[in-house]
Amino acid sequence: MSPLRNVSVTDSCLICGEPLPAGRPRKTCSDGCRQALWRQRHQSTIKHSEMSVIRPGKARTVYECPVCDVRILGEQRCECGSFMRKVGLGGLCPCCDGAITVEELLAT
Repeated sequence: MSPLRNVSVTDSCLICGEPLPAGRPRKTCSDGCRQALWRQRHQSTIKHSEMSVIRPGKARTVYECPVCDVRILGEQRCECGSFMRKVGLGGLCPCCDGAITVEELLAT
């Protein structure tokens, strides 16, 4: 038996496996799969530790209770039950392990 020649081989989409449409060369079958491939490529290069530096969240925010004057890192409710106000970005003090903002640390 002789080998087949000039047989069209249809490539498949890298995301869903569907056949690719005719026309220009492409890797995905639709805009949705193209976006999913882009997200897959770019999210795998961003590490979790870098994300917390880019977008600081509650875990890096210092809150202060207006009733008790207690500062807590990352919690919006005080032990007394009142809602705490946001003071700023910060962390735990290396000396006393109390919540301290970046501005306060740089001022000292």
